[in-house]
Amino acid sequence: MIRVQKEAFDPAKELAALRQGRQAIGATVMFIGSVREVSEGREVSAMTLEHYPGMTEKSLAAIEAEALRRWPIEASLIVHRYGRLQAGDDIVLVITASAHRAAAFDACSFLMDWLKTKAPFWKLEEGSSGESWVDAKHSDDDATARWDRT
Repeated sequence: MIRVQKEAFDPAKELAALRQGRQAIGATVMFIGSVREVSEGREVSAMTLEHYPGMTEKSLAAIEAEALRRWPIEASLIVHRYGRLQAGDDIVLVITASAHRAAAFDACSFLMDWLKTKAPFWKLEEGSSGESWVDAKHSDDDATARWDRT
């Protein structure tokens, strides 16, 4: 399941809803990404995330479909926020659930790596030194490349 929204999410409620009625789940992995107050050595007070509605959901659905193709996942959820967020606010929630932990861990890690590099979001950080767009990082590309081998 994919959701792109402005509103904050409640991880505990999302987890409970995902697991409800699914007794085949033996392992669940959850990742929450948040706005850091320091990025690349600079203070960050807020971040604005922009996206193209429709295109973003389609891209996230394709990323999720690839994870479901690679691993025996019983359920998955991607919630990604957009708009202006303050330092400490949650940006993204990824939950994967499987019969066994290895698939749940691998699928969650894969989803986050691919979201970082393939999801069409643009991030503008604000801080005491002004505003700056967040550039792609080589370390994120390297993390994504490891999945090309699997």
